Amino acid sequence: MNISESAVTRLKELKLEENNPDLKFRVFVQGGGCSGFQYGFTFDEEQNEDDFDFKFDDLTIVVDSMSMTYMQECEIRFDENE
Repeated sequence: MNISESAVTRLKELKLEENNPDLKFRVFVQGGGCSGFQYGFTFDEEQNEDDFDFKFDDLTIVVDSMSMTYMQECEIRFDENE
């Protein structure tokens, strides 16, 4: 899984707004029925034993093991123009 510099910067800003240094950015995949998979994200204080974690300075991104199967080739990006 890859993450762009602009996404790391934006996620750090959002984390600062939450005023909670323990927050991690959780990315996950859910079954979406006939439309396929849906990707979701949220801030979370918890990290489970089977989570993969990726650290970028003071930002930690966590992905559960099932979701990681589908996200190995994914890239998280932030683009204000899209």
